[in-house]
Amino acid sequence: MQTDSIFAPQVVTVSELNQTVARLLERSIPLCWISGEVSNFTRATSGHWYFTLKDAHAQVRSVMFKSRAMGADFIPREGEKVEVRATVTLYAPRGDYQLSVEGIRRAGMGNLYEAFLQLKQKLSNAGLFDADRKQALPSFPTCIGIVTSPQAAALRDILITLQRRAPHVRVIIYPTPVQGSGSAVKITQAIELAVARRECDVLIVARGGGSIEDLWSFNDEQVAYAIAQCPIPVIAGIGHETDFTIADFVADLRAPTPTAAAEIAVSARSDLMQQLENSTAKLRRALRRQLDENNQTLDNFSRRLISPIAYIRSERLKLSGMQRQVRHAFETSKRESFFQFDRLKQKLIKQAPNLANKKNQLQQLTQQLQHSAHQQLTLRQQGVHNLNLQLELLNPQRTLERGYAIILDKQGKIIRKPKQFQANSNITVKLAEGEVDLGITSVQQNLS
Repeated sequence: MQTDSIFAPQVVTVSELNQTVARLLERSIPLCWISGEVSNFTRATSGHWYFTLKDAHAQVRSVMFKSRAMGADFIPREGEKVEVRATVTLYAPRGDYQLSVEGIRRAGMGNLYEAFLQLKQKLSNAGLFDADRKQALPSFPTCIGIVTSPQAAALRDILITLQRRAPHVRVIIYPTPVQGSGSAVKITQAIELAVARRECDVLIVARGGGSIEDLWSFNDEQVAYAIAQCPIPVIAGIGHETDFTIADFVADLRAPTPTAAAEIAVSARSDLMQQLENSTAKLRRALRRQLDENNQTLDNFSRRLISPIAYIRSERLKLSGMQRQVRHAFETSKRESFFQFDRLKQKLIKQAPNLANKKNQLQQLTQQLQHSAHQQLTLRQQGVHNLNLQLELLNPQRTLERGYAIILDKQGKIIRKPKQFQANSNITVKLAEGEVDLGITSVQQNLS
């Protein structure tokens, strides 16, 4: 028994075995790039990524922890070909070997991405990405051009969005393949066709998402120059939000998705109608306020303006007052004269030195008094006559009889200034022997 226990093989636990295997794997297989297709992708609430990397003949489980996943520039989709930079390890609790992913990129990113960066730098140096050459989008386009494949789902999304937001805007499709051999040339020709026909106000260059190979036609230098030289504002709606192509940098505006490109190209009809209603309400309020102010100003002027009839009435009142004053003065003078005459007569009677002589003197004084009274009356009458002549001169009827006329607008107000005449309006001309209604067809003011 003792001999058997001495030479018996060492017994290890499962945990020890898995840990030993994990160390062997980590030492034997260094950090490397592995390509494959993503399957069963899961993003845990903790932020870690779990997925299976497979090819046609085998598969391996993979994990990318949150700290590494946060540095990825895209989220892999089911069936997408990727390349991962990983170490081979073993998950001890289950005994499953797996890849611990430190970095991820789309398959083929190595050479293609290098070519992408080189072309991007070249076009940036040529000024194709400069902000000062970007064109502003029109506020109210009437026609939208779309450069894309007629079979693309992106086209359907764009058309649905345009129909929903702006059914009044015309849409023209310039069909072209958006991937595959020769597609870059076709895209360039479609853009040039839109420029030559000059039918649209905004041009949308779009396609749905895909791998870097699927989007490679929009990383073509010829396509980039076609967009840069396009006089029509261009919106690039290529791929998903995380996808960037050379066309995105050259275009006047980049949209994260084709649907977003349609939303950017046109304003929603409901929003425009609301803006129009708001502007109409503001204009209506402004016009009403201006009209109220003009009416108030007109009322103020009307209160200050005296009509000829009121003026004549006022002058007649003044004349009547003057006539009363004249009559009162005459009557007072007459009474004083008669009173003086009576005193003299009484004085004469009392003295009565020579009745015949005094009678003659009395007759003379009487004649003088009568003459004086007659002269005073004549002067007063002449004054009244002069006042009547002045009043007659102020009578508008006399002015009208001399060939003048009074021009009244349709409210019966006197027109004094040329700027008060309005084309296509009616006026009334008051003459000495009647009135005439006239129509004005045009007004020409003599600025001299």
